Amino acid sequence: MLKHCGLRHDKLTTQIGPSVLCADLSQLYEESEKLLSCGADYLHLDVMDGHFVPNITFGHPVIKCLRNKIKNAFFESHMMVSNPLQWIEPTADAGVNQYTFHVEPCNKNEIEDICRKIRECGMKVGLALKPGTPISVIQNYIDYADLVLIMTVEPGFGGQKFMSNMMEKVKLLRQANPGLNIEVDGGVGPNTIEQCAKAGANWIVSGTAVTNSKNPGDVINQLRYVTDMHLHSG
Repeated sequence: MLKHCGLRHDKLTTQIGPSVLCADLSQLYEESEKLLSCGADYLHLDVMDGHFVPNITFGHPVIKCLRNKIKNAFFESHMMVSNPLQWIEPTADAGVNQYTFHVEPCNKNEIEDICRKIRECGMKVGLALKPGTPISVIQNYIDYADLVLIMTVEPGFGGQKFMSNMMEKVKLLRQANPGLNIEVDGGVGPNTIEQCAKAGANWIVSGTAVTNSKNPGDVINQLRYVTDMHLHSG
């Protein structure tokens, strides 16, 4: 039987993870190093298979090459794929630290098995929800996860408009799970971080707001400041 995750924290921390999706992927290593040197806590790596979402990015072979050059950074793979079980072992072999998968293509029996397999392979577990998926879908599995990702755009493409109505999901999730890491992804930047932080998110994925900025370090610092302010206000 799968053990419940023992990685809860009484004191949550702010984590800022730029998405490299909209960076110059021909310079993935250089772009990643730049983001890390600007203060990123982790790299958010968007893996898309062209089936679950209508786009294709990169997979474990590219991530493994990146890991060979960047030894110590925390890598989160956001698995926008139709068969998340299939890619667990190769993703772990690529050196990924956290495997965040969408529950939508899975039946209820599969979710627990996938969580177990991820942990057996030495990675942390993330559960991801598309905007139209209610949090009730993962209610029975939250204790198996290290993190829940609430999408604030439809997954598949960067640079989309932030969906502020998703903040209600974040609020409800935070109220019911005060020690859970909650991540938001999609349209997050200086203009929307206040909503995210106030709702209770503490893991912040930001794409174009960081990668398109002339001063990405300043953007990362701003995201961190606002999130910290709300995280420690209570």
